[in-house]
Amino acid sequence: MESGSAQEDLGLARETITVSLLNRAVAGLLARSFRLLRVRGEIANFTRASSGHWYFTLKDDRAQVRCAMFRGRNQLADFVPRDGDEVEVLAQVGLYEPRGEYQLTVEAVQRSGLGRLYERFLQLKNRLQAEGLFDAQRPLPGFPRAIGVVTSLQAAALRDVLTTLARRSPQAAVIVYPVPVQGEGAGDRIAAMLQTVSRRGEVDVVLLVRGGGSIEDLWAFNEEVVARAIRACAIPVVVGVGHESDVTIADFAADLRAPTPTAAAEMAAPDRAALLRSVDERVAQVRRLARNRLQQAQQHLDYCQRALASPRAPLQALAARVHTLALRAGRALSRQVGGLHRRSDELSARVRRLAPRIDSAEARLQRRASTLAAAARHLLHGRQARLQTLAARLQALDPHAVLARGYALAIDARGHVVSDAARLAAGDLLRLRFARGGARARVEQTDTDDVEGASPREAD
Repeated sequence: MESGSAQEDLGLARETITVSLLNRAVAGLLARSFRLLRVRGEIANFTRASSGHWYFTLKDDRAQVRCAMFRGRNQLADFVPRDGDEVEVLAQVGLYEPRGEYQLTVEAVQRSGLGRLYERFLQLKNRLQAEGLFDAQRPLPGFPRAIGVVTSLQAAALRDVLTTLARRSPQAAVIVYPVPVQGEGAGDRIAAMLQTVSRRGEVDVVLLVRGGGSIEDLWAFNEEVVARAIRACAIPVVVGVGHESDVTIADFAADLRAPTPTAAAEMAAPDRAALLRSVDERVAQVRRLARNRLQQAQQHLDYCQRALASPRAPLQALAARVHTLALRAGRALSRQVGGLHRRSDELSARVRRLAPRIDSAEARLQRRASTLAAAARHLLHGRQARLQTLAARLQALDPHAVLARGYALAIDARGHVVSDAARLAAGDLLRLRFARGGARARVEQTDTDDVEGASPREAD
């Protein structure tokens, strides 16, 4: 009976489709039915493929779903998820058709609750960075006498740090300053402990360390009071909090940031074994240098001994050298003196050849000098006569000479010299200028007739 019912049900389907077509149809249905969703859950089975794509499972306490985040999208993420991380993803519901598995294609991922906390983190970081709190980092001591460790006594990181310090620098004292590194008020207590470390001055470098955890677990190291306490500490501070991907405000404020607590201990404590190897290498190097210097000194001593065995040899060599130099100097001096004699003879011959020409030129020069002197005297006499003639003419034209002969110069009220009586009228004022002094006169009558021969008094 059941078999017949099944046959009837199969007959209701009008066509038969393949699994591929079925999965494709379901994938299309999911894509059309769901828009982008924001899903929160815990990361599990995280895998990074060689292609760069991420594959993981997102789960809660009752269910799970497979997820894929392709390389083009995960490159935009600001962290790499780990198993156990609480995250929120922005994803598209879909189906992986080859396996027929329902999955989420993730477009973006962030830590769960990160929006609010991360915004606070960025705001504080930007404000402290603008203030310059992260600018001045101090160097660590090369060989610390004592190393301080600020952390919780229950922290797993403390054991790793103490083991590393004991292995690398067993000669350095280690002082642990216990303080809570998680929970309410942890930031204030960390800051207070750093102040205590700075005030006591018992150590040369401070390690502020804590193991990994969620952003909420590490939040004490993102508080402003901790950052300011790190910068105010009189002792250099190395911060090693969480894993390599964990970044806190304390990391920026530290004098040196370590990716892990163990790395912080390695950075602060010099490796004793490496130092001993370095010392051994230096000792070996000094021994080699001393041996080489000793060998060179012995060789130099051998040379000196050979020289002392025959002291005349160096003197003979020097005497031969002096003799050779004397011969070369004599030959060079002879060549130079001979050249000077030849040059002197050539100059004497040239002087003898040029003597008649020099005498002739001297005679011509004397004749031309006499001719030039006579011409100059003649020109001077002519110019003097010309000057006397011009001086006599100038004296004759001098108005003061005319005035000295008894004449006067009449000047009207406008300052013009009067040369025509027709320009005057009765009552005009005149200024008369004589050879010596002057006078003022008023015209009583003008006479335009020829007054030649009249006296100045009659003309007035």
